[in-house]
Amino acid sequence: MTKLLKKGDTGPNVVRLQKIINVIPDGKFGPHTEKAVMRFQLEKQLKVDGIVGPKTWHMLTMSKSSGEAIDEDSDINSQYFKTSYNQLIHKYYLSKDEYASKRGGNEYCFLHHTAGRENPYRTIDHWNKDTRGRVATEFVIGGQSHKTGDDKYDGNTVQAFPESGYGWHLGKTGSGHMNRHSVGIEICSTGYLDEIIDIDGTITEYRTYFNSAVDKSQVIKLDEPFRGKFFYHRYSDKQIEEVDKLLRYIAERDQIDMRIGLQQFIKKYGPKKAFEFQEDAYYGKVKGLLSHTNVRRGKSDVYPDERLVEIILKL
Repeated sequence: MTKLLKKGDTGPNVVRLQKIINVIPDGKFGPHTEKAVMRFQLEKQLKVDGIVGPKTWHMLTMSKSSGEAIDEDSDINSQYFKTSYNQLIHKYYLSKDEYASKRGGNEYCFLHHTAGRENPYRTIDHWNKDTRGRVATEFVIGGQSHKTGDDKYDGNTVQAFPESGYGWHLGKTGSGHMNRHSVGIEICSTGYLDEIIDIDGTITEYRTYFNSAVDKSQVIKLDEPFRGKFFYHRYSDKQIEEVDKLLRYIAERDQIDMRIGLQQFIKKYGPKKAFEFQEDAYYGKVKGLLSHTNVRRGKSDVYPDERLVEIILKL
């Protein structure tokens, strides 16, 4: 039986795998090999984790014996696509009854973070199974494990439904039109963090809202509290890079002026207040780039990370 293979492995079994999936057979299981495996797993409706276990090996050998090609060009339209910014976006669609059909184009783009774990596929699976109705964003960007820093899903950008659809991602606002004509981006994060303080006043650890300890390398402290919290799960550098590319792609695709909204608020009020509730945004009067917190008073969501602020100012 062929051994389980994962990112970081080397040797002849990796070469064998790479030859099947048409990746340069250098014997090193790196990011390119992992992404090719994940594309294959998506196509075959296997668990998408980039790890080659018994089920994946079986399907790979079946594909090899049937002469099927597994390369980037053969399935580009069905499984993923690349934007003009060289961003690879995986199509991992919800069931058709879990999103609605859009009439007309998008006029708004919203930044969210999904206060869960790092796996974007798991986030979409959760939306597919929950009972809240058609709640989803079009895009989800994977992150690092808040416990270990594992980067298996870091920066993986996934599309939850086609651009002709929409999900109810904003909740109650002053404009139903805004929800029907907006595109949402979820950044995988655990959200705000609570510090655990020792008897001598020393912070011993940071915990998520679901009481899970966070690796200290994954913690960011803001210059001033946002929504009552100084500490948040740090967006990874790869996530910030992918958000930048995705905003530029959406700006071109949907003809949304990303300089309207958050960029204006940052220049006028500074980062913290820019991400706070804005009444005009709540009523749908600001058509551009916004944060979920701009239209929801009590919601803890995407926060003013200085790197996120920097890319918004450069749009």
